[in-house]
Amino acid sequence: MQERLDGPVDQAAAFEALFAGERHAFWLDRGNSGASLMGSAGSGASVVTASVASGVLATQDAAGAVRDVRRQSIFSFLRQEDGRVSSGGGGRAWVGWIGYEAGVNALGLTTATSRYPDAALMRFDRSVAFEAGSITVTAEDSEAGRAWMEAASSALRRLRAEFGSWEPPAVIEATDVSAGSWRHDDDDYLRMVRACQDAIVRGDAYVLCLTNELRIPGKVDALAAYRALRTINPTRLGGIVRVGDLWLVSASPEQFLRITPDGVVTTMPVKGTRPRGVDDADDARLRSALLASEKERAENLMIVDLMRNDLARVARVGSVEVTRLLEVETYASVHQLVSTVRARLGDGKHAIDAIEACFPAGSMTGTPKRSAISILGELEQGPRGIYSGCFGLFSSDGSVDVSMVIRSMIVDPTGVSIGSGGGVTSLSVPEEELAEVKLKARAIAAAARASAFH
Repeated sequence: MQERLDGPVDQAAAFEALFAGERHAFWLDRGNSGASLMGSAGSGASVVTASVASGVLATQDAAGAVRDVRRQSIFSFLRQEDGRVSSGGGGRAWVGWIGYEAGVNALGLTTATSRYPDAALMRFDRSVAFEAGSITVTAEDSEAGRAWMEAASSALRRLRAEFGSWEPPAVIEATDVSAGSWRHDDDDYLRMVRACQDAIVRGDAYVLCLTNELRIPGKVDALAAYRALRTINPTRLGGIVRVGDLWLVSASPEQFLRITPDGVVTTMPVKGTRPRGVDDADDARLRSALLASEKERAENLMIVDLMRNDLARVARVGSVEVTRLLEVETYASVHQLVSTVRARLGDGKHAIDAIEACFPAGSMTGTPKRSAISILGELEQGPRGIYSGCFGLFSSDGSVDVSMVIRSMIVDPTGVSIGSGGGVTSLSVPEEELAEVKLKARAIAAAARASAFH
C-alpha cells in the first residue's frame, strides 16, 4: 500500500518520529533535498545475518527469533533474491551492510574474525521515500500496516506544518567516554607504512590501503551521534542502519556501486585527501596541492584501473569507460580526489555479479587486489569488520545503491569502533599517512564523544 504526500519535511525529524524506536531500521540519507529512503522491518519482515567464521547465514524474524540457519554466503543469498519482482515499492528489497571479511572470504583468502556480523540485511515492509518535494509512504497490506500508514501519514503532515521550526534534541555532552585507543599506536602504524613501502619496492603491490581502528568504550546514543555527524560533516551518501543492538552510523563520501534496473553500473572511487584550510586562501592552496600531488594522482589512477578491470569481468565488451578523472570534491572537513567509472552489465549478468566482482572495493584494498589483501592482513593483525565494506539498498528489480563504509562508526552496547586508513605508495611520507588517518577519524570521533551518556 502507498500514500503520496507533498513535502517538505525535515528528514531527521521524520526518522525521529517514525523509526527511532524500531529494533531494525534504516535511513539512507541524501540530504533534505535529496532522494532519501528510510524504513523498518515490521512484524512480518525478515532479518538476515551472515558469519564468515561459521560459514552460515541465519534468518530471524523482526523480534530476533531465529527461523532458519543454512550454509550459504551473503552473495549467494542475494543472487537468489535477484530478479524477484518487487511489489509496492518495498517487496523483496533489502537494506543493510556487507562487511570487509565477507568479500575477502569470497576471494578464498584467509580472514580475521569480526566482533560484528559479516553481513546484515533487513527486508523492510514499512518505508518513507523523499524525492523532488514529494513523500511516498509504503506499508504492508495488512491491518497492522494500514494502522501504521495512517499514523505515519498523520505524523508527516504535522511535521510538514512545522517545517523550518523543528529543532533536533540537544546532543548530550560526553561524560563517561574516554579518548579511546587505536589498535596500532603511532610508532606501530609508522612501521606498518614503511613495511607497505618495502612490499611495493619488492614488486608485491603498487598501492596498499593500510587501515587502523579507534575503539572508544562506553555507551553512546547512536541517533544523537548521527545528528551531530550530519551537522559537522554533511555528505550526500550518509545514513543509519540499525540491526538489533548494532548501529552503523555513516557520513560516507564514496559511492561503491550504483546499478540501474537496465544494468548501467557506476562506481566513484575516492583516493587522495587534504584537510580544509583555516581561511579561503589556505583552503584554495590545499585544494590545489591535492590536485597537483603526484602521489595522490598516482594512487587514484591505480584504483581507477583496478575498478575498470573488476567491472570488465561482468560488463558488456567495450562498455567500461572513465567518465570523470581526478576531480576534487569538497566536504566540511576534507578535500577528496574522486573519479568515476561506468559500465553496462553483459548478457546474463546481474547486479550481484557486479558486487561480487568488485568487492572488497579497490579503494579499500590496493592493487593487485589479492596480493594487497594478503599483505594488509598480515600487517593489520585484526578484522576490519563492517568498516571497508559497503551499505545501502539491494532491490529485487536489479537496482543497487551502496556506499562505502568509511567515515563511519559502529555503535554497540559497550562502545564505538571507528575505522580509518589511507593509500600507501612508494611516494608516501609515513608521518603524512599517519596524520591522514587521524584527520579522517577526527569528526567521527567527535560526534561519538559528544553523544555519550551514563
